[in-house]
Amino acid sequence: MTTEKPIRVLHVLGTTNLGGAESRVMELYRSIDRERVQFDFLIHTQKEGHYSAEIRALGANIYSVPRFNVKNYPAYRSALNRFFEKHHDYAAVQGHMTSTASIYLPIAKKAGISVTIAHARSAGVDRGIKGALTRYLRRNLPEKTDFMFTCSRLAGISVFGKKAVEEGKTVFLPNAIDCGNFAYNPEMRKKIREELGIADQYVIGHVGRFHYAKNHEYLLRVFAALCQAKADAGDHHKARIEYRLLLLGEGERMELVRQQAKDLGIEELICFAGNKGNVYDYYQAMDYFVYPSRYEGLPGTVVEAQASGLRCLISDSICEEVGITDLLHTMSLEKTPKEWADYIIKTRDYDRVSYWEEVKKAGFDVTAQAGKMMEFYETGNWV
Repeated sequence: MTTEKPIRVLHVLGTTNLGGAESRVMELYRSIDRERVQFDFLIHTQKEGHYSAEIRALGANIYSVPRFNVKNYPAYRSALNRFFEKHHDYAAVQGHMTSTASIYLPIAKKAGISVTIAHARSAGVDRGIKGALTRYLRRNLPEKTDFMFTCSRLAGISVFGKKAVEEGKTVFLPNAIDCGNFAYNPEMRKKIREELGIADQYVIGHVGRFHYAKNHEYLLRVFAALCQAKADAGDHHKARIEYRLLLLGEGERMELVRQQAKDLGIEELICFAGNKGNVYDYYQAMDYFVYPSRYEGLPGTVVEAQASGLRCLISDSICEEVGITDLLHTMSLEKTPKEWADYIIKTRDYDRVSYWEEVKKAGFDVTAQAGKMMEFYETGNWV
C-alpha cells in the first residue's frame, strides 16, 4: 500500500446520480478525513450527475468508461485497460457495480493495484436476458476479488453465492447514514408539507428509483385500497382522513407508474416529487413509509425512515438486517393490497418521535463506519 498522504481509493459506479449505492458512498465520502484518504470515481457514463459538482468540490476526480452492453465487450475491456495502465497507484479499487466487476477488478489487479473489493448492494437482478447475463458474469466473482463486501446476507448470496457467505468469506458492511440528519423535526415537517400542498392530509411515503425491483405498481394498488377504504367508511369519523402518496425518485418506469395512477383514478392524490438532495427533509413530511420491493440489498431508505421516526410497512422479501426498530413490520406480497391497506389503517395512529439514536447504536452510523473504512484503506486489512 502506498504511504503517501492522502492515499486515494477508486470507487466504480454506474453514475453519479442519486441512487442507493451512490448516496451511501457519498455519505462515507463526506465523513472521512480527506487529509488521510481521498476518493476518485470511475463511472459508466459521460453525463454529469447529481453528485458530480460536490464530488469535485471535495477533491475527487471523475473518470468514465463506456457502459457495457455485451456487443462492446472488446471495447469495454480496452477502455479499462487504458484507464488502469494510466491510473494504477490507487490503494484500493471498490466496485459497487458488481455486474461487470469480474471484468474490471482483475484488470485493476493486473495493473498493480494491491486491493480489490466487490461490494454487493442488491439481492436481485433485472428480468430477462440482462439478468441472466449479470448472473453469468458474477459466477466466478469470488475468485476475482480480494474482498467481498455485502450490505446484507441476501445481497451476499445473490452476488457471491451461498457458499462464499456460509464459509464466512464475505464482510458485512451496513448501509450507514448520517443518523442525526434524520431526527424528527416538526418545523421542517410543517414547511415541506405546506410547500407540497399537503398540510392536513395523511401522507404515505416512498423513496426510490422507478425500477422493477421497487414494485411501485403494487404500492399504487395499496394506496388505491386505502382510498377505497376511506370511501367505504361512509360518514364514519375516519372518513375525514384524506390520503396522499408522496413519491421521491426518478427512473425508467416513472411514466408507466403515472399511467397506472390515471387508470386507478388516483393521479390527483399522488405527488411525484422527483429526486431531492435534501431527502431527509421530505421524510419529515410523511406519516407512514411503505416499501413493497420485490428484492433489495439493504435499502438505506428504510433505515432513514426509521431514524426519522416513521412507521414502516415493507415486503418480507427484504433482508432481515433492515429491521432495526419496533417501527418496522413486514408483510408478504402474496397478501392483497387491501390487506396491506388494512394494516396501515390499524396502525396509522402513533406518537412520532426520533429514533436516530437507536439506529446509530445498531451500527448504521456513517461516522463510526468512516473510521473503520479509513483504517482498512490504509492497511489493506479487515479486522
